[in-house]
Amino acid sequence: MTERALIRPLRDGEIPALVALAGEIWRAHYPGIISIAQIEYMLAQRYNEGLIRDELARTDLWWDVLMVDDAMTGYASYFLTDVPHEMKLDKIYLHPRTHRRGYGAMLLEHVMKFMAGAGCTRLTLAVNRHNSNAIAAYRKYGFHIAETSVREIGEGFMMDDYIMVKAVHE
Repeated sequence: MTERALIRPLRDGEIPALVALAGEIWRAHYPGIISIAQIEYMLAQRYNEGLIRDELARTDLWWDVLMVDDAMTGYASYFLTDVPHEMKLDKIYLHPRTHRRGYGAMLLEHVMKFMAGAGCTRLTLAVNRHNSNAIAAYRKYGFHIAETSVREIGEGFMMDDYIMVKAVHE
């Protein structure tokens, strides 16, 4: 059976489905990397329906979903930074059942094509320093570690990240 995959902008009416998908993905992926309490805190903080709705109204931030056989399977969110010609990949996630099928590369290539069209030549992202699978995947696609970042995000929780960068030329 051949799967049909499509990346398109997130629609307002799909926000609850995206929030549910994010919960499934995060609760499957992050235990062992961050605490369950931090997972729940970050989900509530970053996947609030009102916040996502506000982000959809912005002109410098984009949300896209990966649809596989008409089912929401992954997503990406990215925005222009204050640095000229730079875009930040803020979120890129796939449901675990779709890993190792090329969908991550498909989402990443979609973002890189979009950013090139927007005149950007540098893509940045933050990844937890203990998320070895993601770090390896980003390295495979040409990202390098530019710096480390440790910061508090509230409620005593910390983000312990690498900032990774990829130069993208048209």
